[in-house]
Amino acid sequence: MSSFEQPVEAFMASYVAAVGAKDIEAFVKLYAPEVRVFDAWSQQEYRGQDAWRAMVTHWFGSLGDEKVEVYFVEVFSTVGEELAFGAALARFTALDAHGTALRSLTNRFTVVLSKNGARWEVIHEHTSLPIDHETGTAIFAP
Repeated sequence: MSSFEQPVEAFMASYVAAVGAKDIEAFVKLYAPEVRVFDAWSQQEYRGQDAWRAMVTHWFGSLGDEKVEVYFVEVFSTVGEELAFGAALARFTALDAHGTALRSLTNRFTVVLSKNGARWEVIHEHTSLPIDHETGTAIFAP
């Protein structure tokens, strides 16, 4: 199936490739100019592509020689005429320069895409981690 028919899966594949290559432009291109992101890190939300670009520039820059592998599992999606929705568990694994895993976490990942002419763009993304109610800390599932 084409990326037009399966926009969520196509987005996830492009996301994985952009993060793996630390390619800021390829990453940001996946998002609409007016995107709204509820991220699990640093601040409650990012509004607009410029704010999201600043976040990813900092993230990729902070990695140094490390790379990040992303795997999406338990992917669910539904596609309408103008909107597509997807949810998955996203596993992020930091690798050293030799490909050895250093640390990893799994978070919840939800995305909404809107059709813009011949392409789909993310208009909303939400990532989160479950919270341990007794300690109030995030659960970083392996």
